[in-house]
Amino acid sequence: MFEEASEVLENMLKWSFPLSLVLFLVLVCPLRAEAAHEFSVYRMQQYDLQGQTYGSRNAILNTEARTVDAEVLSRRCVMVRLADFSYEKYQKALRQSAGAVVIILPQNMSTMPQDIVQQFMELEPELLATETIVPVYFALEDEELLSIYTQTQISSSSQGSSSAAEVLLHTATANGFQMVTSGAQSKAVSDWAITSLEGRLTGAGGEDLPTIVLVAHYDSFGVAPWLSYGADSNGSGVAVLLELARLFSRLYSYKRTHAGYNLLFFLSGGGKFNYQGTKRWLEDNLDHTDSSLLQDNVAFVLCLDTLGNSDNLHLHVSKPPKEGSPQHALLRELETVAAHQHPDLKFSMVHKKINLADDTLAWEHERFGIRRLPAFTLSHLESHRSPARHSIMDMRSVSSLEGLSRNTKVIAEALARVIYNLTEKGVGGDLQIFTEQMVQEDQLASLVDWLTAQPRAAQLLDKDSSIVNTLEYYLSRYLKDVKRHLVRADKRDPEFVFYDQLKQTMNAYRVKPAIFDLLLAVCIASYLGVLYLAVQFLLCLYNLFLLLFI
Repeated sequence: MFEEASEVLENMLKWSFPLSLVLFLVLVCPLRAEAAHEFSVYRMQQYDLQGQTYGSRNAILNTEARTVDAEVLSRRCVMVRLADFSYEKYQKALRQSAGAVVIILPQNMSTMPQDIVQQFMELEPELLATETIVPVYFALEDEELLSIYTQTQISSSSQGSSSAAEVLLHTATANGFQMVTSGAQSKAVSDWAITSLEGRLTGAGGEDLPTIVLVAHYDSFGVAPWLSYGADSNGSGVAVLLELARLFSRLYSYKRTHAGYNLLFFLSGGGKFNYQGTKRWLEDNLDHTDSSLLQDNVAFVLCLDTLGNSDNLHLHVSKPPKEGSPQHALLRELETVAAHQHPDLKFSMVHKKINLADDTLAWEHERFGIRRLPAFTLSHLESHRSPARHSIMDMRSVSSLEGLSRNTKVIAEALARVIYNLTEKGVGGDLQIFTEQMVQEDQLASLVDWLTAQPRAAQLLDKDSSIVNTLEYYLSRYLKDVKRHLVRADKRDPEFVFYDQLKQTMNAYRVKPAIFDLLLAVCIASYLGVLYLAVQFLLCLYNLFLLLFI
């Protein structure tokens, strides 16, 4: 009887051993990884311009997350919030060969303190100038992403604990996140076309009429193309040009107010890439054709750039206009209108010579100046180096509709006084040609809202994009002979090269660190050892019982 009981007990222990092991593994071992969050990320600029490479040269990311405060960043995805970002921390990540950098931006930029916004705007050119193979992404924060950042921050801060045992325990028990992008490696985009648009209003009274050219580039620029909305630079310039087209088309539609000037309107593409659209347009009109308004009597070229803010207005020139010239007439009329109709506006002329040694031109009018055409740029910025011209912080919320409307009126009044020669006719500077009803703030507001509703980086606007098509339609409503001009980079020696994979989906997977697997293996081995000893001990006790009592 006791022998049968011994055999039953031994069989029970043999079967319970593997079953208990399986049950232990099921209860103790979590899933290796589970999807935690999926969100869109926007890669830093990657382009080549005139043989120089800029931005981040890599797009693939598959590495564990750490915050920038962690001691070891090598082969880690470094996460940092905009409020904590600095160029020194960025350089720290690059020096340690980080696997990637993800900068978390607030959903509403207007909630950020102005000093942080200004600091980041000043850092953007430095980020682009530092070419790196580290993928650099930007993400808009949400509740889940902030939770991931907080957990990663806690995990990263534990590395600085004084006790090695604390670090080991916290590392083994903490949750980590594996950041993985879904896209492929970036590659150059072949045969990309930059589109520019041209339209005109023909003057009355003869064939050899002087021509006034109005120019604005419509593309935007920032450290990340998909976040570049360019409300002020240069959505404001485009809005002013379109409103001028509407206003003067009304004047030119009546015989009595049909002036003796040709008005040529040009919306240029690739303005943020050394004005590639303007350069090709000038080549087509001056070198490759026998009949063009640019070859005839050009009075002046007025470029419109960043006109949406400030109580200042600057006329940037490469060469001061001579007295008695049409250029000097415009300068005089701008001063007259500003002084008599808008005394709160501070108007001035800024003289800067063209520096051909620079990699890029300062202002768009310099493209015309190189071709011996009299040109200048109107802007509320005093310097072309202002970070506001190349920033993802240039959004609709920071644009002033009141300032844009006032600047539109000033430019329209000054142009009209030049076209109709009002000063020579003795008309005072306080006479308003365009009434409040003609310059419509609602019209300007809708234009700026539409222009800033989606990013306008040159890499995102092909010849079939909705923005280009809508701009062409708008010009066709008010102007004649509206046509497109395409710019493609030379295949042998390209002046510009764009790259893809600028927007991707990133997945954050919740994972346990590698040391957790080691600790788990030790626990399992200990469990098996204890269980084995327990079985052996029970068998010994049973055999001893049999010897003593049987």
